[in-house]
Amino acid sequence: MTWLDSSVMGRRGVAQGREGQHHHLTEAMQDEYHYVYGPYADPVMTIAPGDVVAVETLDAFGGAVKTEDDLPSKVLNMPFVNPQNGPIAVEDARKGDVLAVHIRSLLPRGPQPAGTTALIPDFGGLVASGLTHLNAPIAERVKKMDVTPDGIRFSDRITLPYEPFVGTMGVSPEIEAISSLVPDFYGGNMDLPDVAPGAVIYFPVQRDEGFFYIGDCHGRQGDGELCGVAVEIPATVTVQIDLIKDWAIPGVRLETEEFIMAVGSARPMEDAARMAYRDLVRWMVEDHGFEETEAYFLATQAGRMRVGNMVDPKYTLGASMLKRYLR
Repeated sequence: MTWLDSSVMGRRGVAQGREGQHHHLTEAMQDEYHYVYGPYADPVMTIAPGDVVAVETLDAFGGAVKTEDDLPSKVLNMPFVNPQNGPIAVEDARKGDVLAVHIRSLLPRGPQPAGTTALIPDFGGLVASGLTHLNAPIAERVKKMDVTPDGIRFSDRITLPYEPFVGTMGVSPEIEAISSLVPDFYGGNMDLPDVAPGAVIYFPVQRDEGFFYIGDCHGRQGDGELCGVAVEIPATVTVQIDLIKDWAIPGVRLETEEFIMAVGSARPMEDAARMAYRDLVRWMVEDHGFEETEAYFLATQAGRMRVGNMVDPKYTLGASMLKRYLR
């Protein structure tokens, strides 16, 4: 992580290049997957800051959609979807600290075809809710795709790049238990493609030991996750989890070699955008030497906005600034 030498991680006292023990969280070890982010489950393992964990995740459907004939409305038991590994307890993590999660790799696992997407009635960016629509819902359909690191076979004539990321990741809220379908200040189901190998994601710790959750990996996804289902894959995702003491941040932040990003999750979508840009401006002031109005001006002229999802109970947007303007 040498590119983080001049970043907030370096200034907050995280040892650069430090690597602790390696752990492997298998399906058998996980045993019971979780469908809420909350403080009440027993940790599946306890690690020290700097440790590396390889996690075997299920897809968002828990493997229930095995073929194109397995319609989600028939084989899923709502709301038990989006299964999460964890919680992983991190020694010495306290409220007011930050977990810094470096995504090292994300590889598909299991038999081919590994990727699943679907059209689900009353769900998606181009349908009304089941409580409000007048016309018949869209026809249900499942699409399976071969997924390897060499590409995703969308059809006979289209192969898409493999651009994997973690759809759902974060820390436990302080007292609530919240569905793993919901994103918010603690992370959760952000479906943000920048939560990808090479990135460091910052989560504000809410309770002792952090209680880190992870699941819902994707082979790729377009901006907005339009139909509500990305290329859902079971995966082995390897993360290094570090700890930054005494750093009060209001929500999720993200850093890559090229940019910093602040994340907002809310409805309506403009509130998510405002939350993300507000925190980006404050981050530029607090850690990159900007005066507030100059940061506001620069965000206006050079800020970028990524739509993670426009389908979940709360929408997720990420506001970013290229690092070359921060130096």
